[in-house]
Amino acid sequence: MKIVLDRPRCEGHGLCEEAAPQLMHLDDEGELVLDREEVDGADVALANAAARVCPVAALRVV
Repeated sequence: MKIVLDRPRCEGHGLCEEAAPQLMHLDDEGELVLDREEVDGADVALANAAARVCPVAALRVV
C-alpha cells in the first residue's frame, strides 16, 4: 500500500508523526517528510493510524 500526502493541505500539526514516527517526520521547517511511501504488514496499521489523527485529512493510505 502507499501513503499519499496532500502537501498543500498539510499544516504541520505533527500528530501523524506521533502516530507513526518510523514512517514520517517533520523537518526543521515543520514540513512533513514521508520516510517511506510504500508500506506493508504492520506498517499499514501505523499509516492508517497517522491518517486518522490528521486534523486536516492530508494523509491517505491507498
